[in-house]
Amino acid sequence: MPETTTPDPRRWKALIFIALAQLMVVLDATIVNIALPSAQSDLGISDGNRQWVITAYALAFGGLLLFGGRLADLWGRKKTFVIGLIGFALASALGGAAVNLGMLLGARALQGVFGALLAPAALSLLSVMFTEAQERAKAFGVFGAIAGAGGGVGLILGGVFTEYLNWRWTFFVNIPFAVVAAAGAIAVIHEPAEGRNPSKLDIPGVVLSTLGLVSLVYGFTRAESDGWTSGSTVAMFIAAGVLLAAFVVVESRVKAPLLPLRVLTERNRAGVYLSLGLAAIAMFGLFLFLTYYLQVVKGYKPVTTGLAFLPMIATMIAGSTQIGARLMTRVAPRWLMGPGFLLAGVGMLLLTQIDLGTSYVTGILPGLVVMGLGMGTAFMPAMSLATHGIQPRDAGVASAMVNTSQQVGGAIGTALLNTIAASATTAYATSHAAGATSVDLLKLQSMVHGYSTAIWWAVGILAVSALIAFLAINTGHQGGHTVASGDGEGVEAADSVPVMVH
Repeated sequence: MPETTTPDPRRWKALIFIALAQLMVVLDATIVNIALPSAQSDLGISDGNRQWVITAYALAFGGLLLFGGRLADLWGRKKTFVIGLIGFALASALGGAAVNLGMLLGARALQGVFGALLAPAALSLLSVMFTEAQERAKAFGVFGAIAGAGGGVGLILGGVFTEYLNWRWTFFVNIPFAVVAAAGAIAVIHEPAEGRNPSKLDIPGVVLSTLGLVSLVYGFTRAESDGWTSGSTVAMFIAAGVLLAAFVVVESRVKAPLLPLRVLTERNRAGVYLSLGLAAIAMFGLFLFLTYYLQVVKGYKPVTTGLAFLPMIATMIAGSTQIGARLMTRVAPRWLMGPGFLLAGVGMLLLTQIDLGTSYVTGILPGLVVMGLGMGTAFMPAMSLATHGIQPRDAGVASAMVNTSQQVGGAIGTALLNTIAASATTAYATSHAAGATSVDLLKLQSMVHGYSTAIWWAVGILAVSALIAFLAINTGHQGGHTVASGDGEGVEAADSVPVMVH
């Protein structure tokens, strides 16, 4: 329908609480990274099981996001948003009180479950509350900055809590975030009544998508421990392929699909999902390696490690609010996303040069600054385009796909790049063992070589992400007004480019 409804006068207040909730979800993906060595020591977690503290969250989150997005369309976004906040707070309290690995992993999985309700509800609320082009640019500028910089904020908070309190506060900090966001949401958020999707829930779609995504991520995790050609790894990848293929078949035939294929078959939206997913693989892997490089190799304290990422956060926010938001209504998305991902790749390229003696100021800081600027510039228009012009009844699941691409990408990035780094580390140690003068020195040199090798792969992945943005995304800028046509499709008046009607 045409965009003639009066905007909610409290929408800007609502943005504050939506952004706060988004910050909590995104920072939780990385805040535990810095605290992980302390938690590992305190709870007696083995090196082999350490990664599961990160992966348990990503598996539950990524696997259930489509389900959460459709529940938001079905129940109402505000209700789903508040339930997700409350559940996330309770799961965080459980994680902070964990006394063993099982309890900690259970809490992380529960955080992922409620995060899968919360994240798509937040983004879809934004998409249906801000429909005017200039306002949408400002709102998504804020949201995109938080989505991009939240991981870095998590690293800083993780460092502060680990050094001055203890690792448990990386969980407890979510509780005040969630309480404030939930209270604010109840008070000021009002979603348009026409945004509900009353269709019955597609249970086969829920089962197939969840099992397929979990199998995919678990396959990458098994590859790290068992190898790429082991039976368990290959079985997981085959299972993922079969389940996801079956999911597509089911969605094409059921009356009320969990993921309407019209959401995926729109060229520009598909390009956004794919490019964001690849960028997440590169970025989350880099966070993990730099964290361990700074703490283990350079001997930084946790809080110092967190603060080392601050310049990246600053430039990410600048790229999102000062470049992306200002140009989004005048420049086609591909001319922001493509160059943004390439610029981020240049930043990562600088970080491939790290060695034992690398200076933070001359060797690490320039790479972080450039990477942050590029990511901020690319993320903002991508977030907006993913839900731009979407039918209100599909806003939740379209938003869920944004988060699915990022979270599954992050989980794959952690597992895949960790595998590459571990293999390179072992190969370097083996080939240099004969001439080593110190076992400890060789160990550190091998680790740095592994990190550098993995970052090279991240550079290549970002280059592919940029290529997809350039080739797959062909819509004009998002400054026009969408007008309806009779078949549920629309055109954007400024550019006459077909998009889904909002």
